[in-house]
Amino acid sequence: MEAVFDVLKLSWKYISHPLFEISGNQISVISVILCLIFFAFSIKIGNLTEKFVQRFLDDKDLDSGVKGSISRFTRYAVIIIGALIALDTIGISLQSLAALGAVLMVGVGFGLQNIAQNFISGLIILLERPIKIGDIVRVKGVDGVVIEIGARSTLIHTRDDIAIIVPNSQFISEQVVNESFSGEKIRLHLNIGVAYGSNTAQVKEILMNIASSHKEVLIEPAPTVLFMDFADSSLNFELRVWVKELWTYDNILSDLRFSIAEQFENEKISIPFPQTDLHIKTSEIKF
Repeated sequence: MEAVFDVLKLSWKYISHPLFEISGNQISVISVILCLIFFAFSIKIGNLTEKFVQRFLDDKDLDSGVKGSISRFTRYAVIIIGALIALDTIGISLQSLAALGAVLMVGVGFGLQNIAQNFISGLIILLERPIKIGDIVRVKGVDGVVIEIGARSTLIHTRDDIAIIVPNSQFISEQVVNESFSGEKIRLHLNIGVAYGSNTAQVKEILMNIASSHKEVLIEPAPTVLFMDFADSSLNFELRVWVKELWTYDNILSDLRFSIAEQFENEKISIPFPQTDLHIKTSEIKF
């Protein structure tokens, strides 16, 4: 029993022995362990606080993006406060952190540059809310619905059932298309070319009838057909329709194309393909 007591006493001596000193505060192994435990505890409390705030705001008349931003900021605030308290328990004050940060800034600044940039971009997204959870967005070739906005990155679920992690900085520095930002409907454009000599009034009537008969096309705003151009090989029209289905609107465009191709074939209206006529002239060579 005495041997065990001696081992514990010796172990305590080593873990409580100062390793280094910061602004007059001696840092030991036990103080670092206590700091890490308190910081881990603050992270746990932050996660629980976020869930509690989410449940509290569920029945409130607020936008889902606002609810997510409030709960996420609450979690960050709890973790930051917990980290400051954890550091204070080992005697590291804000002044000490400033002094330590000045020393380490040059060394780790470049290494943490991307992380800091993405974290600040995440805060900007939560504050300005250019995108929010549930929005359908397109950034740098990635197209899908936002399902999570994290501190460093945003998780996007594509139409191919693939989850893609996009750094938050791309939503701030790149051009972003948000198809859900202005409302619950979107206007689709369908370009059609017909051969020269076609009855343009008939073409417009066919396109309007096809658009109006599709169950996913909105009656208001009404579909429109525009005569866009006299092209090299065709008369170009554009069919514009409004739909509410933002996630699978490519299926609606496909249905419209099938119907147009079938109706044009029935009405003997040709859809031309690009072609170039080459005329060769020969001359008689005299000797």
